[in-house]
Amino acid sequence: MDCKENLKIDLHIHSTASDGTLSPIEILRLARQLNLGAIAITDHDTMAGVKDALAHGIPPALKFLTGVEISVLPPPAFSYLGSFHVLGYSIDPDNTLLNHTLDELQQARKNRNPRILKILNELGFNITLTQVQKEAGECQLGRPHIAQLMIKKGYVKSINEAFDRYLSQGKPAYVDKYRLDCAKAIEIILSAGGVPVLAHPFLIQTQNAKILEDLVVTLMEMGLKGLEVYYPEQTPEKTAHYTDIAKRHGLLVTGGTDFHGSLKPEIQMGSGRGNLSIPYAIYEKLVGI
Repeated sequence: MDCKENLKIDLHIHSTASDGTLSPIEILRLARQLNLGAIAITDHDTMAGVKDALAHGIPPALKFLTGVEISVLPPPAFSYLGSFHVLGYSIDPDNTLLNHTLDELQQARKNRNPRILKILNELGFNITLTQVQKEAGECQLGRPHIAQLMIKKGYVKSINEAFDRYLSQGKPAYVDKYRLDCAKAIEIILSAGGVPVLAHPFLIQTQNAKILEDLVVTLMEMGLKGLEVYYPEQTPEKTAHYTDIAKRHGLLVTGGTDFHGSLKPEIQMGSGRGNLSIPYAIYEKLVGI
């Protein structure tokens, strides 16, 4: 096995427990094939994938962090923000409050899908919930699976087109869903023994760098411990900027590819678009706090 300093990690991975296309066991196998030193499964609003991986058994050569990605509302002063999620690492997967909260968020996701399909059918599409469920298999149903079926039926050519034309915020078939207050999400992660981290700041729609930094400071007052600095969609300049924010405010640096399998085929586990490299030392600092 390579020396630790040569190993890479991926701390943002989605399985079939949410909207990924690889099962937790397949993720473990792929991580070993790629010689990753550490990974975290961070499914949307569920610990089911983490529990499956732990029940199967983690390969001895692979370090594994329990994780989750929670959909949250931004603080009131930042209500115009875009994609806003909080990651939780090293959490107790059996924590009662955490699981009760995640169950509520899961139900909100389920309630959203029929409303999206109703709008799409009113727009002239012929898509049923049963068809989406068949297409998704055992996955947690969501917009990506609706987009996949839209491709299969010839309505759009890609998942990006489905979102850009119909499913994204502000588009005809977008339906909002219940989100947890960000302070509550951070509190629940902390109560479950975890480390709350602001996910992909690159996807948060702020008007300028100062607003993002003000947001980070506000979240730190709520208990935020880290910032997802490494992410495949952003420029090296953005990565350097987020690193600077984290260092100046004493936040942990984390990173991951946001891997979803074939739903985002251009993003590969451990390397993103081929040029992402997240050092093993980040995992060591995260577990050493």
